Amino acid sequence: MFVGVYPNDAATLAAVTGVGDDRIAPVVCRLPGPTTKADCLNHLWRALLADEIAAGRRFKGIVLHDAEDVVHALELSVYDHLLGTRLAMVQLPVVPLVDHSSRWVAGHYLDEFAELHTKDIVVRETLGAAVPSAGVACAIDRDMLARIAALAPDGSDEPFDATCLTEDYELGIKIKRLGGRGAMVRIRCRATGEIVATREHFPATLDTALRQKTRWLLGIALSGWDRIGWHGGLTDRFMLVRDRKAIVAALLTLAGYGAVLLVSADTTVRYIWPQLMRQAPLVAPGSLLELLLAFNVFVLGWRLLMRALYTGYAHGPREGVRAIPRALIGNVINAAAALRACRRYLRIAQGREANYWDKTAHRFPQAAE
Repeated sequence: MFVGVYPNDAATLAAVTGVGDDRIAPVVCRLPGPTTKADCLNHLWRALLADEIAAGRRFKGIVLHDAEDVVHALELSVYDHLLGTRLAMVQLPVVPLVDHSSRWVAGHYLDEFAELHTKDIVVRETLGAAVPSAGVACAIDRDMLARIAALAPDGSDEPFDATCLTEDYELGIKIKRLGGRGAMVRIRCRATGEIVATREHFPATLDTALRQKTRWLLGIALSGWDRIGWHGGLTDRFMLVRDRKAIVAALLTLAGYGAVLLVSADTTVRYIWPQLMRQAPLVAPGSLLELLLAFNVFVLGWRLLMRALYTGYAHGPREGVRAIPRALIGNVINAAAALRACRRYLRIAQGREANYWDKTAHRFPQAAE
């Protein structure tokens, strides 16, 4: 197990070396941290290659995890069975842990990942599109990662671009371009019936959630557009549009909320003061606008129902019910993160700001329960 640490983080280095297990290999990065996760992963890749030469063996695959992940006991068995001959990348579900102290901020991650890793990614794979990695609970075929490293545009022979903010997302796209197949694998443990998945806590405060979502949107929807372009077939391009529309969709959602408040206020005022009924309403009965709004209300209800069902399937009926009002919280967080991402992207494009890694500190389960 290769563990990346920074030279200016003596406490982490002491904790890793203090485990007392010769299978744990601390890898000290060249630059003081924080840099980017991609930069750290490149150091681990070089350490892995050196270990192969020293031990005279070749690894089958590389598994990515963050330090705070709760790893399922059967994870390696699943990877060993599927990796290589069948799949170039195996992605297991990521299931956020329920945070009773943050039902609404941390809770909205329950809803998003329940849909993403139960439905959305599965649909991508079924349609033949690239399956993005989540950066954790992910195994990559060792030879495939070597092929990606050999094609590094800067000639560094490193599989990850150290300037990338969402190296996990781009990894799945690179694998698809090289003819490899990635898959979201959902397997139940025969003894317990639970899904073989990785569990972890997600940001529980508004500030930390905004920082994480800003980095995701900046890396996927904005910088990712510059870096990846529009390669692939029709399905892959459609998925790229779907990923990158998140910026516009989040901002339009706020405009939608404003329109709902305006129409509601108009209806309420006209009901309280009947004399205003002589004035033309904002939405004329039987108009095309009224039909469009009715259709949108129906689609909104359907989306909320689906989110509640998937969250309830993953976390129980109570969380499923909470998913409905939590959609409002999630939309507000996503819209605020979209505004931040756009501002940062403009400053970076104008040379007024460096494209730095805005790390969000996650909590370890034993410290949170």
